[in-house]
Amino acid sequence: MQPVVDVVNRAGRALPTWVVYAVGVVPFAWLVWAVATGGLGPDPVKAVEHRLGLWALQFLIAGLAITPLRRVGVQLLRHRRALGLLAFFYALMHFVTWVVLDMALDWGQIVSALWKRPYILIGFAALLAMVPMAATSTNAAIRRMGPRAWGRLHKLMYAVVAAGALHFLLLVKVISAEPVIYAAIVLALLAVRMLPRRQAMRTT
Repeated sequence: MQPVVDVVNRAGRALPTWVVYAVGVVPFAWLVWAVATGGLGPDPVKAVEHRLGLWALQFLIAGLAITPLRRVGVQLLRHRRALGLLAFFYALMHFVTWVVLDMALDWGQIVSALWKRPYILIGFAALLAMVPMAATSTNAAIRRMGPRAWGRLHKLMYAVVAAGALHFLLLVKVISAEPVIYAAIVLALLAVRMLPRRQAMRTT
């Protein structure tokens, strides 16, 4: 396994951060194109909402996987910030799509939906929790806050990922394999993250 780890680490060090951002916005560019060309089926708004939310969850999971991967020698920490900011971007676009296109800026209906549908409130809470993390994602913010305080704030990411998986699980009317698989992946990554380092090394 070590040769594979070495190859991945070399590739990760050589990969510029801007490439991660560039690749990360490709799905959004494709989505804009699909909307413009009518390629999203009979209910494009719902299709856009679903895809944006799913991509947000996928980027959250990718960022969450960085620490467990470090425990087996894979060093991709330098790209975690980009993954987190991409997750925030897609989560924000998911929420904006719901507010503007789905709810047509009907604030009374929006507030009512937040309280009547627990999965919407959970998703909204996760988005709010991401705001201070996105706002403090710069090196200047780390210096200003101090590494310890900054680290405590960014531990919110664990709750955010769990909330994102729960949001996906609850929004489907009939439980299907896809949200269950995502929830299982999140639970597994959180469980590995909570293990002491030596124990995690023995079990990987």
